Amino acid sequence: MSLISRYSHGSYSEEQFQLEKRIIRHALFISISFVILLWLVKIFEFEFNFDFASWGILPLHTTGLRGILTSPFIHANFEHLTANSFPIFILTFSLFFFYRKSAYLIFILIYLLSGSFVWLGGRESLHIGVSGVIYGLAAFLFLSGVISFNIRLLTISLIVSLLYGGLFWGIFPTKPEISWESHLWGGVSGLGLALLFRNSAPYIQAAESDNEDEDSEGEDTFQNNPDQIKDSN
Repeated sequence: MSLISRYSHGSYSEEQFQLEKRIIRHALFISISFVILLWLVKIFEFEFNFDFASWGILPLHTTGLRGILTSPFIHANFEHLTANSFPIFILTFSLFFFYRKSAYLIFILIYLLSGSFVWLGGRESLHIGVSGVIYGLAAFLFLSGVISFNIRLLTISLIVSLLYGGLFWGIFPTKPEISWESHLWGGVSGLGLALLFRNSAPYIQAAESDNEDEDSEGEDTFQNNPDQIKDSN
C-alpha cells in the first residue's frame, strides 16, 4: 500500500478512509502548531527587543537546566529559525502519522533526552535551537525504517537529510558557532529510542493486512557569538 494510494478508495473501506483522514489532520495540526509556536516566540523576541538566549542550555550549570525545556524554542535569528522550520515540520508530521499510538511519548523523550545529554556533555556555552530534536526525529525515523523495512520512513528521512544540507556532517565540530553536540546527542537519542520502540514499528500489521486483502480479492474476483551556540547553519 503506497502513501499515494491512501487518497483512493480502491482497497479501503469508507471507515478506513475516514480514519486515515483524521490521522493526517491530527499530524498536520501537531506539526503546524509546533512550527507556529517557534515563530511566535521569535517574533515576540524581535518585536519587544528581548533576547531569550540566556534560556538556552548551559552545560553542567544549574541555571542551564531550564534550557532543556526552553532551548528548542530559541533561535539566533530568523535565518536560523527558517532553516529549522521545514525539517521539524516534515519530521514531526511523519512521526505522528506513522507512530500513531506512541508519537507523543517518542517526541517528548527525544525532546528531553537530546537536551539532557547536551547539558551533561556539551561545551560551556549557551546551546539554542530545535536542531537536536530534528536530528533525534530523523535518526529515529531512519532506523525505524531499517528495522521495519519501511521504505517510506527511509525515504522521508533521506529527503530531509539532503534538503537540510547533510545531517550526518552536522554531528562533527566543523564550525565553532554550531552546536554539533545538539546534533550528535539528538541523533544518539533518536537511534536509542528507535531500538527501544522497535516492536511498535509502523505498518507491519498494515502491510500484512494489505497482502491478505489482495489475496482475498484474487479469490473473490501509510547562535552567532562565542557565548551563544546555535544548533544549525
